[in-house]
Amino acid sequence: MFVDTGKLPVALVLLLVVFGGVVATAAPQAELWPRWEAHNPASTTVVDHSDWGAFLRRYVVTDTTDGVNRLRYGAVTPSDRRALQGYIAALAGTEVSRLARPEQLAYWTNLYNAVTVELILDHYPLNSIRDIGISGPVYNRHPWDAPLVTVEGEELTLNDIEHRIMRPIWQDPRIHYVVNCASIGCPNLLPVPFTAGNWDTLASEAARSYVNHPRGVNLSGRRPVFSSIYDWYAADFGGDIAGVVEHALQYARPALAEELRHFARGGHRGRVSYEYDWNLNGD
Repeated sequence: MFVDTGKLPVALVLLLVVFGGVVATAAPQAELWPRWEAHNPASTTVVDHSDWGAFLRRYVVTDTTDGVNRLRYGAVTPSDRRALQGYIAALAGTEVSRLARPEQLAYWTNLYNAVTVELILDHYPLNSIRDIGISGPVYNRHPWDAPLVTVEGEELTLNDIEHRIMRPIWQDPRIHYVVNCASIGCPNLLPVPFTAGNWDTLASEAARSYVNHPRGVNLSGRRPVFSSIYDWYAADFGGDIAGVVEHALQYARPALAEELRHFARGGHRGRVSYEYDWNLNGD
């Protein structure tokens, strides 16, 4: 459960920390950073993501038993780690503001995911990305507001990339299916890089995969369970559970689609639950 601690008295926040375990802050809203709106529709520049592709092919494992992709963090060799760092440095040195919009979208998606993997490797071994307390308030340390990469002279955090650039500029809910937070509950980290040419196809495939997986939508029990993503970012999915259902129906396979329609007609009683598994997506 997310608690907006910014609205609570300090004493109550401390009690929550002591007696209630980890307290999570409210999910960031999409707030445009206008500096990143610049783009060049006429640009024909293509960013090279081949090094990232080689890394993904080598270390992402598709688990056919539970449908969750995992990354072999512990198996990454020093040379492949240097190659990953070199790839991130190459992206950081790219003038992204001069790229065409589709190229930019692939750029930001790959940068977010590569920086996240490097973040995990920098602190590995660990059980969860939430164990990396390098930013945030003392009662809720986390990694998402820490500057991790500099692009065009601007220090960027993971939250900057997702919530101040990608979400407000493209306004596409499928962004939530393509940025990976290194957790089991997150949509899969794909074994291929995004490009201007494949982003739309891969994003739709990622949405379909997640919606039809129990960690995305699970209506098999007495109480409907949806991923917390649909709660945290409800504004991107229609603003309420009806909007989430309408969104999910776009990607649901026939059996799930029928369950969703049954749910929408009031066939499920009781409150909706939201869950998210923050355990590391390691093998």
